[in-house]
Amino acid sequence: MSARPKIYTYKNCGTCLKAMKFLAGRGVEPEELPIRETPPAKGELRKMLKLCGGELKRLFNTSGGDYKALNLKDKLGAMSVEEALDLLSSTGNLVKRPFLLIGNKGAVGFKEDEWSALFG
Repeated sequence: MSARPKIYTYKNCGTCLKAMKFLAGRGVEPEELPIRETPPAKGELRKMLKLCGGELKRLFNTSGGDYKALNLKDKLGAMSVEEALDLLSSTGNLVKRPFLLIGNKGAVGFKEDEWSALFG
């Protein structure tokens, strides 16, 4: 695989640690970025949205405190894509993690079977 993967993680996230261990086990050294301090850019979020079949909710950390505090469960359906991407790109806590991009592929969250398909 030619492109170096870019992965957004949170240091205290068990799922992110599993994902990094998965990558290390395959000899993959991604560019790792702290999702809270450096959220994915709008272009990256747009790309992931396309990979998720246009399902905005899949990009959100729906179990997180910020999601609940902002009452996004009720508000997300009324938001435009641009409003949602603005919010995600400015508030890393809202982005589902880990958030992985590699070439024209990617994954949000960690499901070993999906990641295995990306990395063989």
